[in-house]
Amino acid sequence: MLLGTVIEQLLGGMITSIEIFLLTLLFSLPLGLLIAGGRMSKFGPLRWLMKLYISIMRGTPLMLQLIVVFFAPYYLFGISLSSDYRFISVIIAFTINYAAYFAEIYRGGIESINSGQYEAAQVLGYSRIETFFIIIMPQVFKVILPSVTNEVITLVKDTSLSFVIAIPEMFTVAKQIAAADASIAALLVAGIFYYVFNVIVAFVMEYLEKRMDYYE
Repeated sequence: MLLGTVIEQLLGGMITSIEIFLLTLLFSLPLGLLIAGGRMSKFGPLRWLMKLYISIMRGTPLMLQLIVVFFAPYYLFGISLSSDYRFISVIIAFTINYAAYFAEIYRGGIESINSGQYEAAQVLGYSRIETFFIIIMPQVFKVILPSVTNEVITLVKDTSLSFVIAIPEMFTVAKQIAAADASIAALLVAGIFYYVFNVIVAFVMEYLEKRMDYYE
């Protein structure tokens, strides 16, 4: 099969993989910050609940979480779901999984900031919210960017796990083409796509790190 034909057949799967990647980041990054806040809360029950949530999300396979999120509404509540829920369940599972990892990254970054900066901001008349978002978070982003980069690169590759609930992302489509044509050309193209995608992600994250050198 011609390379152009293979790429054309993979295009739909590529778009699906990119959608999963972007939507996961869109929802998991802010959710992770909220979970980190709960994890560091002085309110004991909330802190332990977030700790348990993070432990479960990090301690069980993402593939299992995908299956649970997809099948739970039917087996627990008898709800019949439309075919569109397949994609929605992928985004939900990826979001809650990656939010747990991002929460721990945020927590480590926030706790690395010297407590004296909070006191200095209070003396200057900043509120707690202003202190956090104007003074603390820019420094936290600088600290956590390498760890976030690692998770984002992992996410690019993890999008292939959505095959478990029959979402036709790129790797699934590549396997189907390879099986039908008895050729590995589609798998090689998929591998190149993942590599190029990760190179782009690494370049963007490196650019952000250099821009954050202001906070060195």
